[in-house]
Amino acid sequence: MKIKVAVFGRDILIDRFQQYLSNQDEMEVIPFIYKKASEACELIEKAFMCDVYLFLENLPYLYASNKIKKKRLPTVQVDFDEYMLLTSFYHLKNTHNQQLRRLSIDVLDDCSVTEVLSELNLASDGIYTYSYKHEDDTNVSKIVDHHKQLWDEGKIDYVLTSLYEVGKDLQEQGIPTYQMDIPKRNIDNAIEECKNMTVLNMSKSAQIVAGYIRIKNREKIKEEKGELHLKELHLQLYQILLKFGHKTYASVLTNNENQYVVFGTRGVLDHITNHFRDFPLIKEVENALNTPIEIGFGLGLTAKQAEDHAKIALDACTHNTNSSCYIVNDRQETIGPLGIKKHFDTSRLYQALIHKAKLNNELSYNFIDFVQLRNNEPFSSNDIANYYRVTKRSAERTVNKLLNGNVIKIVGEEKPYVKGRPRKLFQIDI
Repeated sequence: MKIKVAVFGRDILIDRFQQYLSNQDEMEVIPFIYKKASEACELIEKAFMCDVYLFLENLPYLYASNKIKKKRLPTVQVDFDEYMLLTSFYHLKNTHNQQLRRLSIDVLDDCSVTEVLSELNLASDGIYTYSYKHEDDTNVSKIVDHHKQLWDEGKIDYVLTSLYEVGKDLQEQGIPTYQMDIPKRNIDNAIEECKNMTVLNMSKSAQIVAGYIRIKNREKIKEEKGELHLKELHLQLYQILLKFGHKTYASVLTNNENQYVVFGTRGVLDHITNHFRDFPLIKEVENALNTPIEIGFGLGLTAKQAEDHAKIALDACTHNTNSSCYIVNDRQETIGPLGIKKHFDTSRLYQALIHKAKLNNELSYNFIDFVQLRNNEPFSSNDIANYYRVTKRSAERTVNKLLNGNVIKIVGEEKPYVKGRPRKLFQIDI
């Protein structure tokens, strides 16, 4: 099956990208060409039924980022990284005969400039860097004005820009400007990231979810209120589960053990992962029946595996006196009880993420959301990759930062497949 990739870029970049894909039959490119980066916001609305969304430049992604986050689109950006800067510096010196001094640079993250200058043993005096990573509203005019002011003050001889529109504006004003070229390696890496991300999402989509639901203390209810009352409770429960099945695209069945069985895939899985802390199905049933229930969900790569895991999850409910819900995932890890919020100090975690793990504000807030969403349950690097919709390699980099900063600790292992090495499980350690 072909991977459908929505590619956002200027016409010259799209053409170059398609040339690189000439031997890649497994990918189908759907181009979205813009003249101005701000057009990406509207183009996002026209891109649908695609497996992954690839941006060849930073600025259009920044313009469309709010819509991307709202829609939770699987997105890849071509890296504007240290390798790209090194390549640009090489061309400046050897192709354009420019000295690497008295210049102004604009980049997404100024850390990359600092690292390259340190690697090349170049003094940062006379090299002015403008970073637009943390700007809420990236403004081309503001960046142009920054470079122009340095030029007017006689502090620079030329500009090196990562933004096409900035370069065009500066050149029209007669300021010597060079555009950073995207190395082929960075585009190749982005292509691989698109493939890996699609495989991850397809794997998640293929996962089967089974659920067992039963009324707690059936015999006691039958003894105290009669069999007719118990049958009425079962009928009410069945109606609620049918609504749940319709909402999550799942099938609802009954068995001869006075239990209800739910079978589904992505819809049920998304509903569960979005309600670790507040599981509305339990509350709805309790309010309607005025009696506790037990719910066990199992995840698996086959229906049999999911069903076996659901039975294990249901058994875990017997240790509780009130309503409860547990999940046993494809690595036989028990998560729960759902709907009971596990508290942790978000302020303390934020400080640790910023100062110990050295994460930026956005990543720190996103990680706190991730921990809260999972109700502070153990997680793997694969869970982070699925949540952020990034590659496993990118998720592992984040995990390493968290481990090195003593923000998380290893609490176990998982083995979701018969073959292959087990994955480590982590939990916050503050």
